[in-house]
Amino acid sequence: MVRAFKMKGQKRKKKRDEKYDRGEEEEEKEEVEEEELNDSGKRAKLEKTSQNDNKKGEEDGQEEKDVVVHEMEGIPIAPSVQNTKRPGVIFVLEKASLEVAKVGKSYQILNSDDHSNFLRRNNKNPADYRPDIVHQALLSILDSPLTKAGRLQAVYVRTDKGVLFEVKPHVRLPRTYKRFAGIMLQLLQKLSITAVGKREKLLRVIKNPVTQYLPVNSRKIGFSYSSEKLVKMRNYVASISDDDNLVFVVGAMAHGKIDCDYTDDLIAISGYPLSAACCIARICEALEDKWNLL
Repeated sequence: MVRAFKMKGQKRKKKRDEKYDRGEEEEEKEEVEEEELNDSGKRAKLEKTSQNDNKKGEEDGQEEKDVVVHEMEGIPIAPSVQNTKRPGVIFVLEKASLEVAKVGKSYQILNSDDHSNFLRRNNKNPADYRPDIVHQALLSILDSPLTKAGRLQAVYVRTDKGVLFEVKPHVRLPRTYKRFAGIMLQLLQKLSITAVGKREKLLRVIKNPVTQYLPVNSRKIGFSYSSEKLVKMRNYVASISDDDNLVFVVGAMAHGKIDCDYTDDLIAISGYPLSAACCIARICEALEDKWNLL
């Protein structure tokens, strides 16, 4: 029988194809091994550089420990002031009308305009609920050139219920009353309000009494229309030494008189009753004239 040459040709082609396939597989293996060698070399270089960087970082860290002040997480460090120590001002607002109550289905800050019927049903005088007085007083303090010049140290507010909270000098309060009432509600419920994107507490509820937060060498001055000591604010401030820190205690209520045992002096700056915002404006103007703040 005659053998078919086609079968032989097909077998030879298969062997050749297998040889070519084996050659390609060997070339691919060699390329993979070369890539692995290159990767291993790169890894070794990276490990060496990382070790060197770690050594340099440890040396730099040891040098910085001797020089740099340690920073705590979440507590910002105040900018250093290289000038001589300057006297500061602290304001204390007493008897602020900031009371939270559940009206309907939500909690709100009570005021005489929106909750007059609710207050009468509970046998309370709507005229005593004036949280807008605190709002105006705080804006008068924080918007003054005295504060913008960095002379304001702190502001403390004590409500008629005895809750004491601190307001930072660099805080920016809302201009509208509704937003201000929302912030006060959040403060009294959560006990603090932090800055956006930071951990710094701009407003926070603190423990009584307020005297533990006042400087030792401070002069505490209270204001009341009923005081027999009527003075001109510019002359009164000019007679005070520049080494003393000043604490001004102003009432933030609609009617009545502040009852504070910690004040050193109780004065009246006008023969007419003044609002808290007007009284604070006169104080700030007198201090700005004394310290030449324009």
